[in-house]
Amino acid sequence: MRIPFLSPRRPTVSVIRLQGAIGVAARTGGGTGLSDAGLAPLLSRAFTRGKPVAVAIALNSPGGSPVQSSLIAARIRRLADRHNVPVHAFVEDVAASGGYWLATAADTIWADDSSVLGSIGVISAGFGFSDLIARYGIERRVHTAGTAKSWLDPFRPEKPEDVARLHRLLEPIHEAFKAQVRMRRGDKMDPARDYFTGDVWVGREAVDLGLADGIGHLEPVMRDLFGDKVRFQTYGQRVPFLRRFGISADDIIDAAAERAAFARLTPGG
Repeated sequence: MRIPFLSPRRPTVSVIRLQGAIGVAARTGGGTGLSDAGLAPLLSRAFTRGKPVAVAIALNSPGGSPVQSSLIAARIRRLADRHNVPVHAFVEDVAASGGYWLATAADTIWADDSSVLGSIGVISAGFGFSDLIARYGIERRVHTAGTAKSWLDPFRPEKPEDVARLHRLLEPIHEAFKAQVRMRRGDKMDPARDYFTGDVWVGREAVDLGLADGIGHLEPVMRDLFGDKVRFQTYGQRVPFLRRFGISADDIIDAAAERAAFARLTPGG
């Protein structure tokens, strides 16, 4: 017997916003970056509260820490598999480097026509000041216990052995990134094409290459899949109490790091 005053349960889609550089919060001891520890409670609630029919990730990240990227993506997959909830990633401005690593945790990746995706590579960047300090008669004095303790010193000339050591560190990280992409996207990618040069692609080209599944925005796609009565439950990162009333030094550092990372991958500014 049907009870007339009880309406059918509306389907719920959990919406998670992953915005900014990855690992900034873990590095600076605060801030607004994305880290596994910071996102763990939010992700758990999004996959369990209200029995969602899907989780939609609004993603906008130029990358960051490969370790945090791996941890966050693995957590998303564990929760999705454990609770049998499909995951859709909606790329906004950019999902590059570690940001694309996060996108691969989704079952389906959507993009805007102007979204930037890819940058499947690893980078280490710095400056060299050896000529500058020599010009001003400054002597660099470093004493270590351990021959490898001081390497890639920006105030000394670059050594070939230091560069070789750096590449030995970068290559395994790159291989882990490549393995993640192949595992999650390999059946949709052209085996004859090299996707792992660090190059990026925009919108429909990224879809044609198999880096994304379609062009679409979060709300209309979710309504097409689950009906016009779908309900959206948004989950966001908590802002520390004092930060609501001002800007901390961590915020300034994080903002500068994020702006520099986004600037490399997005037009305008």
